[in-house]
Amino acid sequence: MTRDPATEESEVRRVLDELWNEKLLPFTLSVGKLTKESDEYIIHFHDSRISTARVPLIEGLSFRDMVRAAVLCRVAKMSGPLSWPEKLGDAHIFNTDDEEI
Repeated sequence: MTRDPATEESEVRRVLDELWNEKLLPFTLSVGKLTKESDEYIIHFHDSRISTARVPLIEGLSFRDMVRAAVLCRVAKMSGPLSWPEKLGDAHIFNTDDEEI
């Protein structure tokens, strides 16, 4: 089943809003565009600190969960000091086999 790109982009926006509201991101991110490759999506952000995040397409995992994991991993890889919100919980992402990603 082919998914509508507008639906996918809306889902990415909702996930980014949730991550910000949960205080898991040090700054807000907005989607510039979403491109689909054969085995992944690439989120292009309107931000000078982080330009893209790659979302692998893994059977058995939801698109939403993979976006969450990809964005959190990408932000964690940034170099330099980050201004995190005061309350930052432990962000552990697990796949369906309970293995940490």
